[in-house]
Amino acid sequence: MDYYYNVLSAPCRAGMLTAKAVEIELNLKPVDLLAGKEQLADVLTLNPQHTLPTLVDGDFVLWESSPICTYLATKYGKTDSLYPRDAKTCATVNRLLYFDLGTLYRRFGDYAFPPLCMGTEVEPHKLDLLQEALRWLNQFLAGHEWAVGNNITVADIVLVATVSTIEAAGVDLSMHDNVVSWLERCKSTLPGYTEVNQPGVEEFAKTAEDKLKKL
Repeated sequence: MDYYYNVLSAPCRAGMLTAKAVEIELNLKPVDLLAGKEQLADVLTLNPQHTLPTLVDGDFVLWESSPICTYLATKYGKTDSLYPRDAKTCATVNRLLYFDLGTLYRRFGDYAFPPLCMGTEVEPHKLDLLQEALRWLNQFLAGHEWAVGNNITVADIVLVATVSTIEAAGVDLSMHDNVVSWLERCKSTLPGYTEVNQPGVEEFAKTAEDKLKKL
């Protein structure tokens, strides 16, 4: 499977982590988002939204990171543990995937991307909104080891890609005890974390160092 990605992107790394969890190899195709149209030709042709990540599995083309993760887990997972079939458990996993997409990662983007991409000043009230989302995640993680109960699911994979990037941006996580302990479990337990996620996190930290104040 061809996988078009950028290592700085948390959503891109989520798909790569899921592939590691289901023990499949992706044909990784790094994409420089600042490159000319010639270098972006494949993505521009395959995906009308021109977004990353984009997955090509035979004649099936899929974009948006959470559907890519659930697709890989459903098609290639040896069990249903990563994306459970039980309706209530699956719904809880989906709720956290949507929380990541619509709230946590969105608020992080609202806070971090204008300074990173446009050179604007950091806006403290956007950091407050991000911390509010982290407080909610802290509540969601109370009472169990992983995002949904005591088994790793794609919710953990998607969320850890986001939260580790938030940490790399210098955002203080220390007031969210459950998030901190869960993040450390993910770093030491998730298949391929050091190989797949850590290099992107470190690269993001370098990018953010001069443009994001440590508030």
